[in-house]
Amino acid sequence: MEFKVAIKTNYAVIQPEEGNLTEEMATALQGKVDELLAVGHWNFIVDLALQPEMTVAAGTLLLDMHHRLYESGHSLVFTNLQGAVLQSMKKEQLHLSLNLSPTLIEAIDIISMEIVERDILNES
Repeated sequence: MEFKVAIKTNYAVIQPEEGNLTEEMATALQGKVDELLAVGHWNFIVDLALQPEMTVAAGTLLLDMHHRLYESGHSLVFTNLQGAVLQSMKKEQLHLSLNLSPTLIEAIDIISMEIVERDILNES
């Protein structure tokens, strides 16, 4: 799987190349996140603009990745979901647990708010 990665100060944007969001793609995405974690990146935005469809197995893997990252104090937001992907997430009720954002700007805002929340909680 090929991914475009843009590293910013507080987050990394990962965009899978074209193709459906399958179990194989979700596994490769997890591997890319693990690579970035290993070199010190902590917050992630996954841009799904080029994925027209999603399998149930992929959704389960995304949810697992979300839980793992949040348990470790990191952030994960999915943005630019195509209609069929969003419908699949709603059908599986993943939208209740995952951070979904219609635009990259809103995804950045979510990451920024979560960083501030963690900073405030760590000061207490």
